[in-house]
Amino acid sequence: MTTAPTTLELAETADAVVIAGAAPCSVANVHFSSATNEWSTPQDFYDKQHAIHNFTLDPCCTHENAKCANHYTQAEDGLKQDWSQDRVWMNPPYGREIGIWMRKAYEESLRGALVVCLVPARTDTAWWHDYAAKSDVTFIRGRLKFGDGKNSAPFPSALVVLKPQNSMLNRRAV
Repeated sequence: MTTAPTTLELAETADAVVIAGAAPCSVANVHFSSATNEWSTPQDFYDKQHAIHNFTLDPCCTHENAKCANHYTQAEDGLKQDWSQDRVWMNPPYGREIGIWMRKAYEESLRGALVVCLVPARTDTAWWHDYAAKSDVTFIRGRLKFGDGKNSAPFPSALVVLKPQNSMLNRRAV
């Protein structure tokens, strides 16, 4: 069962868009151009989510922007790996292949993974309706600044939480 979408409040400063009360983003090595589909997760945004979810895996990153010690780069191909025992932070490539990553996230949640996805809020796409709409969605108010970018993203973002469907992560003691 999904819940009604919520909104995270962001505060805009001269340096960055940050979560209210959090430190400005400090991640280097951002890919912030139309020549790439990689958008490095703002560190302060990740830190707040990690405090809630205690992530164990980043399946689609570079070694330089990995958020978890356990991570997969393009060379290891996170799409071919098992995530079912993990608590996953996923900031997928934002190009045409995002639908493949969202399908993988959804399938792994059915196998027991908790997958939290930072994605563009593209509610008009098939992947949004097929996977994101079946989860808990939080729309992020304002535009994030990815990595050490000087400008905010040219798109709105959302946090999509795919809860484990078949796991001890989803069970409570009686």
